[in-house]
Amino acid sequence: MTEPALDTGPPVDTTDAEALRDRALTTLTTARERTTLLTSCVEEPDLTAQHSPLMSPLVWDLAHIGNQEEQWLLRAVAGQEAIRPEIDSLYDAFEHPRSERPTLPLLPPAEARLYAADVRGRVMDVLERAAFHGTRLTEAGFAFGMIAQHEQQHDETMLITHQLRKGPQALTAPDPEPAPLFTGPAEVLVPGGPFTMGTSSEPWALDNERPAHRREVPPFYIDTTPVTNGAYQAFIEDGGYDDERWWTAAGWAHIRQHSIQAPLYWRRDGKQWLRRRFGVTEVVPPDEPVLHVCWYEADAYARWAGRRLPTEAEWEKAARYDPAGDRSTRYPWGDADPAPEHANLGQRHLRPAPAGSYPKGESPLGVRQLIGDVWEWTASDFLPYPGFQAFPYKEYSEVFFGSDHKVLRGGAFAVDAVACRGTFRNWDYPIRRQIFSGFRTARSGAV
Repeated sequence: MTEPALDTGPPVDTTDAEALRDRALTTLTTARERTTLLTSCVEEPDLTAQHSPLMSPLVWDLAHIGNQEEQWLLRAVAGQEAIRPEIDSLYDAFEHPRSERPTLPLLPPAEARLYAADVRGRVMDVLERAAFHGTRLTEAGFAFGMIAQHEQQHDETMLITHQLRKGPQALTAPDPEPAPLFTGPAEVLVPGGPFTMGTSSEPWALDNERPAHRREVPPFYIDTTPVTNGAYQAFIEDGGYDDERWWTAAGWAHIRQHSIQAPLYWRRDGKQWLRRRFGVTEVVPPDEPVLHVCWYEADAYARWAGRRLPTEAEWEKAARYDPAGDRSTRYPWGDADPAPEHANLGQRHLRPAPAGSYPKGESPLGVRQLIGDVWEWTASDFLPYPGFQAFPYKEYSEVFFGSDHKVLRGGAFAVDAVACRGTFRNWDYPIRRQIFSGFRTARSGAV
């Protein structure tokens, strides 16, 4: 194998280097274990089939994960020759839209697995010798963190595909711990004033999270927990989907055109609502955060409730601002990495936890479940921060900036901790419902 052409420069402390190596190894291994689970729990026909034109075949995601890892860690970081340059274009997400990918000469499952395993074996050799200094790609192990996040993001995408897939249950996981009915305050006042939004110091933060900057936010109230299924059913029963008053013009046109009357996967059975969840049909649990609603639905509910969606800056201030120290923390609970008692992350469960769960994960202001459970729609378009610089490629964020995409925050049960921070930004079209999306509402507060 070609010797890795790792960067030279001032060495980092040996202890720090070993800690970075261990972190990179752990996150890459965790991601690969999840990828293996998601691609081994069904037979080959389900791997090669396209279960929705919105999604790739699972086997495409598998080889794409290996190809991105090869391009960034073996070629860009280690300077190695391409293993299979002829497949680069097949797994270029911008060259082929998802709807066309089943027509491509993709690697069959067995070959895709061998390719991804070959890449990973070589990456382990590179990681063992990495110096973690010299360029922005290698500084603090950024490239390894970027690839771990990339794989986990595709694992989330594959989990979405599993939810879309018809047929018997293929995945299982224990339910979240039962929680007593939340009886705390319905909303929390977030004080007005400036706070630090974004980050310039989180070593594995992606380009759209940078740089840190001061943002002035007037006082506002925000829901203590995400909006629940029970609350959303009240909107449905009150004729929310049939009343044009609550909808933007684009939202009204969209739900009329597609005959949308409830969240995705819901259906009425007499007086109760049922939903399909990973191959199982069940009664919609009233105390869970509502899931699989698009931005238009979230916005309409908020209007119906006499409220609004929070802006992205409001959401982040609610999630990160600690008034005691007048500072922004990494997560709502502080600076410690997520632990199971803080949030529902990492596909540990296959559903959101009841609203009000995880009291140890609440923010200093008392807001709960800001991380994990469901992605939360915000009112904001996906735009760059002041001083934004694309890195390491424009196609990660820059090409998506604009009014076409709305920002989601917080992560869902399908998101791994490595790809979820108080500064992490997700985005999608306002019509998207197959994603694990919910929301909470806000209202402006008195000065």
